[in-house]
Amino acid sequence: MKFLKQFTSLLIIVLLSTACSKFVDYNPHEDFQITSDDYLKTADDYSKMVIGVYSPLQWIYANNVIGDIASDNSVSGGENATDVIGFQQIDDYTTTTTNSYLTEAWKSCYEGINRANYLHENKTKLDFVGKEALYGEVYFLRAYYYFELVKMFGDVPLFTAKRLTASDSKAFTRAPKADVYKQMEADLTAAIAVLPPTNVQKGRVTKYAAQALLGKVLLYQGKYDAAATMLENVISGPFNLVSNFGDIFLQNGENGVESVFEVQYSNASPFYDWSNPGRGQGNLAVQICGIRNLTGNSPYGQGWSINLPTANLASAFTAGDKRKDVTVLDIEAYSKANPSFGITYTVAPYKNTGLYNQKYLPRKGETSGQVELNYLNNYRAIRFSDVLLMAAEANNRATTANDAKAQTYLNRVRQRAFGDNLHNITSTGATLKQAIWDERRLELAMEGDRFFDLVRTGQAATKITGFKANKNELFPIPQQEIDISGLTQNPGY
Repeated sequence: MKFLKQFTSLLIIVLLSTACSKFVDYNPHEDFQITSDDYLKTADDYSKMVIGVYSPLQWIYANNVIGDIASDNSVSGGENATDVIGFQQIDDYTTTTTNSYLTEAWKSCYEGINRANYLHENKTKLDFVGKEALYGEVYFLRAYYYFELVKMFGDVPLFTAKRLTASDSKAFTRAPKADVYKQMEADLTAAIAVLPPTNVQKGRVTKYAAQALLGKVLLYQGKYDAAATMLENVISGPFNLVSNFGDIFLQNGENGVESVFEVQYSNASPFYDWSNPGRGQGNLAVQICGIRNLTGNSPYGQGWSINLPTANLASAFTAGDKRKDVTVLDIEAYSKANPSFGITYTVAPYKNTGLYNQKYLPRKGETSGQVELNYLNNYRAIRFSDVLLMAAEANNRATTANDAKAQTYLNRVRQRAFGDNLHNITSTGATLKQAIWDERRLELAMEGDRFFDLVRTGQAATKITGFKANKNELFPIPQQEIDISGLTQNPGY
């Protein structure tokens, strides 16, 4: 069973505890409130609370879907023109300030930050063996949530000293993203100093995960020299590329030698809530990309035909690239090639491309209970090949470019993809830079990076239909945050 368990109820009770300044003899227990004085008394209490900081990672599954739907990699799909409206808006570049998926992304990331801040607020309350390493996980997670927010919304409220209370909301302003990045760097640097290189419990943060995320944070800021240096730590670590690209995304490929950091999901809990299906332990991103009404003896389960790869993505793979068949499933071709499976299915009713996200396609036997909401597939948040390609780009774009090293890292990825050295890249300079960017699309397709890569590299306006420069680099701040906290809105919304 995976270590990450739902740990919401107690934490919410703790976070909602308040103090009363009017009466000095007020006791919150009179209102049946649990406070930090009642909890966080043992090392085990702290460990359980840290698990609660991990939980919102599971809830932001849609962020990874948005990263492809907003790009040229996939379309929203769905049952009809009124299905998954939030994804359709993002796909069509008609996004409104009340988009449900963006609102959930904002809420979930700040819930994670609030939980991290609660532990930070109580850090000095108790000393115990392993405390510093445990807090390394907390600071990594806070940086991860802020990174998701900055990628999507740009300038965002920044608070780190304590947990948020309702009375604080009116005092919020949007901090410049440079300040938020500075905090991420500080959190990750602190985490690197205390985290272990390995962890017995799979999925828990390690020193290498923090170094990889810091390298990505630096790359996004254009700090290429620092990014190259930081990512080198991960490359010299215990990671490697698995020989068979497709094995990465199978159940037995989870938390493997290529995994730097994965978001853990489980099918062990019966918990589910159709009013907020992304808040369970299962990976809803798997269910949504499945083939509608699929029957037969194939290994795949059925789903909702959302997040469909485009023909543009499929055609980007050249002959001999083994990643294509792992990334994109042509269900008609697959059915014809396997007549013994007796496959039947419903063509995606809306925006059908005939293609499906093979990496995260639902597979039989990997869910339980409420089938649609309990797929156990981990999200591969940072893979070693991603680190290699980030390091290749950083070295190519460094103050003193090291194109030889950039080629080496790029070609390690390509050699796995083609199974030979015949497709190695020998170009340099700007041509090599474009080759690295193109390789990121092929290697990481349908994993949520494409839109953000196109934005940070300045390619979005020429690659994405409907994209408007100086507007669509960012998504709108959720309207409820404008209404409640008086935050300013992003341009164009």
